[in-house]
Amino acid sequence: MKNILDAVKVLVAQNRINLNTAQSGRNRINAVGAVLEEYVKNLFADSFDLPPAEKLERWSETFSYLGNNANPPDMMLKDGDAVEVKKIESPDAALALNSSYPKQILHRDNPMISSACRDAEIWTQKDILYVVGVVNGDRLKSLCMIYGRDYCAAEECYNRIRQKIKDGVETIEGVEFSPTRELGRINRVDPLGVTYLRVRGMWHIENPWKVFSYVYRRNPSANFNFMCIVSENKWRQFDNREILTGLNLKISDVRIKNPDNPCKLSSAKLIQYEI
Repeated sequence: MKNILDAVKVLVAQNRINLNTAQSGRNRINAVGAVLEEYVKNLFADSFDLPPAEKLERWSETFSYLGNNANPPDMMLKDGDAVEVKKIESPDAALALNSSYPKQILHRDNPMISSACRDAEIWTQKDILYVVGVVNGDRLKSLCMIYGRDYCAAEECYNRIRQKIKDGVETIEGVEFSPTRELGRINRVDPLGVTYLRVRGMWHIENPWKVFSYVYRRNPSANFNFMCIVSENKWRQFDNREILTGLNLKISDVRIKNPDNPCKLSSAKLIQYEI
């Protein structure tokens, strides 16, 4: 079973910070995002230098599900975590989550996931690992791996706000609503009754380097910065911790804020690597 530590080992061993962004098309941002996703797949599967057919075999051995642009997650490790990959182009940019608020855990009964994801393996819930990359042209400048449990609040925090807004929109008098998973859909806006308005939420979250600036700062003179934070409880679940021994990286003990109650601190491992 592959986990985050396998990906960290490959990252250090490969020293790859160039991305294959030689893709054409009008939507360059999505193209670069897809390249970063492939990079992350290769990290977990250790498949950078494999021929295409062998690479697909390795991915099949590593992942139970590889996603699409319409449904979370981007990938699921067999008997392991769900992975969401996010790309930003500015070191201080926030992450655009669009209509889906951040999550600590992915549940099998989540209506946003596809049936292929739901039936990919026998599972009830998975920890969500956010992998965030800062991309400058074809160069990966920074990479971060952080679990949703340590990064964002519990689901009820976001859902409570969402539901309040949704309830408020639907109490507006003089307009016709339809049931929707979005914040609202208003029908028959025009005299002909052929125009409708979708009310959608657009969620953003500050990037992990800002959120965890109290325990980690990037080195601006380095060509590449890597940060990974793993809670002590999660760290103890890994039976392959020894694979990081002797690698050219730094592992230190830190105390991080509880996303649901910042006055409570919990123990975690901070993994740092620079090129």
